[in-house]
Amino acid sequence: MKNTKLRIPFRVILAFTTCLLLYGTASAQNDQVKGVINERSGAIMTVQSQDSGNVAVLLTPGTQVEEPQGIFREKHLSMTALIPGLAVEVKGSFNAKNQLVADDVKFSGSALKTAEDIQAGLTPTKDQVQQNQKQIQAEQQKLQQEQQQLTAQQRKTAANEAAIVAANKRFGELGDYNILGEVTVLFGNGEVSIEPHYKPQLLKLAQQAMGITGYVIMVKGYASKVGSAALNQQLSTERAQNVANFLEQEGKIPLTNMLAPGAMGTSQQVAPDTTAEGQAENRRVVVSILQNKGIAGT
Repeated sequence: MKNTKLRIPFRVILAFTTCLLLYGTASAQNDQVKGVINERSGAIMTVQSQDSGNVAVLLTPGTQVEEPQGIFREKHLSMTALIPGLAVEVKGSFNAKNQLVADDVKFSGSALKTAEDIQAGLTPTKDQVQQNQKQIQAEQQKLQQEQQQLTAQQRKTAANEAAIVAANKRFGELGDYNILGEVTVLFGNGEVSIEPHYKPQLLKLAQQAMGITGYVIMVKGYASKVGSAALNQQLSTERAQNVANFLEQEGKIPLTNMLAPGAMGTSQQVAPDTTAEGQAENRRVVVSILQNKGIAGT
């Protein structure tokens, strides 16, 4: 009887101790999360679970990454297998930062294949995004360059317009002069050189001017409206300057008797630019002999 009485308390104590050990082991791994990895950042991965939302999982050197191969077998894998899109089951315990410190992470082979397929589909998308970004940057640079060119063109156009206004004002102040002789030199499209058959006319005009007391030579260059305004302004400048140079060098007109050549651009068109003939008439340089009305007595 005595032996029987002693065995009962011992069995109770043994059972109680076993329960404590089992409870301690279970409490150490009583936290479990099932979900899909949606982000990896260093040792932290975020698992989106249906019950708890996003859970921060801390991976440690002791974390076991396993793929079950059957009831009693498991395949141990590297943590590199933990990729976004992988459905996992994480067991561990939460630390003071509310991170689930993972003791083991398990997933099926089919889940890994699905995640890898997802990643394979995402890679071209990322590449395409990068390519699109490069293309957008190139387009932005191109737009900036075009804007800079447009701004420069606008400034040049404004300067040309100001030059024409100044030339018109300057020549408009010549109301006290009589025009005693005039020659019009026509030019081909885009041409600035004097055609040979106009040179005798210019030489004759120069000779006439030298016989006039107090004469002044006025040279105005014009262009048709074919092409850009900046180009036409440049053409009118070069045409007027070439004629002025010819009068000085071949016609022996001293610079003291010559007004600065005027680049009139496409202003004062004398014929419609809708026809080739009209355009030809507008591509011109007009050379005039001026004499002060006071000298002429008129």
